[in-house]
Amino acid sequence: MSRRCELTGVGPMVGNLVSHSNVKTKRRYLPNLQDVTLASEALGQGFRLRIAVSALRSVDHNGGLDAFILKSDPTKMSDRARKIRSKIKAKLATAA
Repeated sequence: MSRRCELTGVGPMVGNLVSHSNVKTKRRYLPNLQDVTLASEALGQGFRLRIAVSALRSVDHNGGLDAFILKSDPTKMSDRARKIRSKIKAKLATAA
């Protein structure tokens, strides 16, 4: 399982750990990934995703999974998230 957010594509970053004597050593900054179940209102079911906590806050801010996934860029999403997005779009198209 890769250390990458399924909705936003956030992954590990590389930086320096700087000591008191100013010695620099490489380190990795890992995203805070959590396994969560997000409910889709359009589809009426929950999806288990591994997303960053910052993305979870963005999902709540945008009004749920459906609104967030339709606004965000599909090229940054995982394949599973893109399939969920296409299902939501198809369901909303038939409802309209």
